[in-house]
Amino acid sequence: MDDVTIARAIHVLAVVHWIGGVIFVTTVILPAVSRIAEPARRLEMFEAIEQRFSRQVKVSVPLAGLSGAYMAERLDIWGRFVTPGGWWLMAMVLVWLVFMAMLFVIEPFVHKRFHRAAMGDPTGTFRRVQRAHWVLGSAAAVVAAAAVAGAHGALG
Repeated sequence: MDDVTIARAIHVLAVVHWIGGVIFVTTVILPAVSRIAEPARRLEMFEAIEQRFSRQVKVSVPLAGLSGAYMAERLDIWGRFVTPGGWWLMAMVLVWLVFMAMLFVIEPFVHKRFHRAAMGDPTGTFRRVQRAHWVLGSAAAVVAAAAVAGAHGALG
């Protein structure tokens, strides 16, 4: 097995863990918390459950980026990122950058402020968490599907 094959396997596993986890949180965990917890406790309960995944995804998201960059460098395909047929490559990078920013910059920066908002409007704050997960999860899923199609020549 060559190094690019290993990098591709790492990349796919990291993306499956990351995006699959986001979809699971969005479609299973958030609705369950919404049904079983009183509004004032929803965010606290959600974070207690989601905390373990958060630690894991802080490994899988950087790993997806590193393995993707390794493959792009090793295969010398950087030029494809700026071609019309390679739009899906740039879309992958943009989704990755958004998640990296969310995990390592935005979330730690706004965490306390977010909890203060939840004290004043727990229902509205939890609804914003749900909406953000739907937007980010949907975008990531669409880009993942486009990446598979693009990698197999279906998009140009």
